[in-house]
Parts: sequence; C-alpha cells; structure tokens
Amino acid sequence: MAYPEQCEICPVNRGSKLVKLGETSDSTDYVIALAGNPNVGKSTVFNNLTGLRQHTGNWPGKTVTRAEGAFSYDGSNYKVVDLPGTYSLMSTSTDEEVARDFILFGRPDVAVVVMDATRLERNLNLVLQVLEITDKAVVCVNLVDEAERKGITIDDRSLARELGVPVVLTAARIGRGIPELLRSIRDVATGALVCKPRRGWTEDKKVKSALDELVALIGPEYPGLPNVRWVALRLLEGDQRIIDAIRSGELKSLALRGEHGEEVISRGKE
Repeated sequence: MAYPEQCEICPVNRGSKLVKLGETSDSTDYVIALAGNPNVGKSTVFNNLTGLRQHTGNWPGKTVTRAEGAFSYDGSNYKVVDLPGTYSLMSTSTDEEVARDFILFGRPDVAVVVMDATRLERNLNLVLQVLEITDKAVVCVNLVDEAERKGITIDDRSLARELGVPVVLTAARIGRGIPELLRSIRDVATGALVCKPRRGWTEDKKVKSALDELVALIGPEYPGLPNVRWVALRLLEGDQRIIDAIRSGELKSLALRGEHGEEVISRGKE
C-alpha cells in the first residue's frame, strides 16, 4: 500500500477486522463507489469486501443494473455501490453517464478505481477522469499476480506520488492486498488521510485562464455543484450532455439535490 507524499496521514488502528454484511446493513456511515474498466476484476473486489451476495436492481430511470453490498470495518458500516464498468466518464453511453453522475452528484465518501495491472496505460484514462471529479479516491491495481507472471512489476509508490492518492496492489481472487485496501478506504473516508490528486496534466496558460473565467461564472449560478472546475472543463471540451443539462435545468436540479443532502444512493440513515 503506497500513500503519496502530499497526503496528510494520521495514526490508524492496525487491529481492525472486516465483517462482510452481504447485501444489507442497518445503517451506513460511509458510501464507497467502485469504478473500473470492464474485466479488471471489479466484481471480485466487490465480493471480497461484501461477501458473495449482491443486491441488484436498476438505477432510477435507467435500464443499467446496479449492485450494492455492505461491510463493517473498524467499527463503521460501509455501503459499496458497484458502478457499471466503463472506459471513460465522457457520457457517450448510459453506463458512463450513470457512473459519472454518481461520482459527481452522489458524493460517495470514497471512489475506489480498480485497474488491471497488466494494462495500466489503458486503465489510467478512467483514473485521471475520476480524479478530476473527486479528491477522495483510492486506486486499486488488481491482477498483480498475472502481471508478475508476465514479468511486469508495478512501482506503487511512484504511481501514488504521481497521482496524489493511495495506490494498493491486489490480487483479489486470492485475497492478496485486501487488508491494505480496507485500510486505505477507511483512512480516506474518515479523513485520516487527506489527498491532493494531481490535475490539469495538459493545461496550458490559455486553457487555465478560460477555466478560471468559466468557474467564476458557474460557481455563483450553481452553489451546490460539487466540482465546478470539472463542469467548466467539460464545457470547454464541448460535452453535449453537460450543455444539454444546463439548458434543460437538469444541472441546477442535481446541484440543488446535492446541496440539500439528497443522494443518488441512500446511506440507510433517516
């Protein structure tokens, strides 16, 4: 488990234990979004955290299947929402739209992005997009056993330093790295670890200036919007879904819902 140098870390309890709660929990202290490309072992990670059972259904107004589960760790209950497997969050498909909207407007306490250790370059596209939306993320580099068989070594410390968030190496099907993943999830969720993800990898001065101007316009208009900078960036890139959401009033509705604490997935507390 590697933490980036820019993260602030507080002491944690090393004697914590996982209790898999399957599909139900009386109450939820933290919500975890589980994201990743297809075929990276995301469902195996989900099952390792929650038990083999899943609560499945459709997202409101969508035909996309939703899977939820729960676990208890270090005295807190966590709800895990398994997002549709996607290669990006550009909203070119319903799956991408569902995943993006939940990370942005559902405000999960942690977004865990699962990667394939044998295909890091391809998977990093989604990771960087998630980090543009949320500060609270953990990168789970899965299938490290397959990578090792191919002679691939992952430098998790360097990767964590470059991304600005914790990076955990796992082989979920044999349980390797799951304890470290749990600790990272807890540390980010509770605020024991405050991350500063690296953003704006390719922004030049003109793009940054345009972003600043848009942020100054959007912020006051949508006070409940979780990540104004990300919305401004999508507008600059001509994201038709965001443009339509502004014109129709949908974006304001979603921002107000977030401002009032109404989430896409309930935490189980009234």
